[in-house]
Amino acid sequence: MASKSLHLLQPMITKLESISPLTEEERQAVESLPVRAQALRADHDIIRDGETATQCCLILDGWACRYKIMGEGKRQIFSFHIAGDIPDLQSLHIPLMDHSLATKTDATVAFIPHEALRDLIDRFPRLAAVLWRDTLVDAGIFREWMACMGRRSAYEHLAHLFCELYLRQEAVGLASEHRCALPLTQAELGDATGLSNVHINRTLQEMRGNGIITLRSNTLVILAWDELVRAAEFDAAYLHLRKRSAG
Repeated sequence: MASKSLHLLQPMITKLESISPLTEEERQAVESLPVRAQALRADHDIIRDGETATQCCLILDGWACRYKIMGEGKRQIFSFHIAGDIPDLQSLHIPLMDHSLATKTDATVAFIPHEALRDLIDRFPRLAAVLWRDTLVDAGIFREWMACMGRRSAYEHLAHLFCELYLRQEAVGLASEHRCALPLTQAELGDATGLSNVHINRTLQEMRGNGIITLRSNTLVILAWDELVRAAEFDAAYLHLRKRSAG
């Protein structure tokens, strides 16, 4: 049973250690959390807007997103999530969901009861601080997305998003050598950036034409990292990563 828990919860430990070191005792405490793992198909709602959460969802494999359906069925995506993320951690304190959480790809998730997480942070106050730090980093990402939507051009906005998604995946061992997964359609990129499909398509073509990126088989290859960073005016400080080797 212990080895199974270790296998399931390693993505959570890796994510937390990307922003703050953990002691061996803290790692073991995380590994001992009771979880229920479940494989989900793509575009499956994990929890919906207006529902009350009694557990948190840890992404073990695959991608998820937070979103809200607006008037006339229009969708706004607020964030993308990868292995190790707990996108609904705020439900520990605000259990009524004001947005929905869904898989973007086939994914494996682990559900952790709120009561188990509360017990964990009661027994390990430093873990409570690490989880709080994780939510603060999440808030920093939201602020950057808002700045992109309000003040950056389509080219700058997509460049910024690609820099962020690469570094977040690199930090947890899911990317290297400026190559990472990007299992998103142009429509989904549009829902995340507020840009039309036509604008997304033109911008991606321009990036390819400039020799900065290629996209193939759900993989983003960044051919000119420094140029992408300059185009986005990207500063990774808001991600608060302990290690960064992509510069």
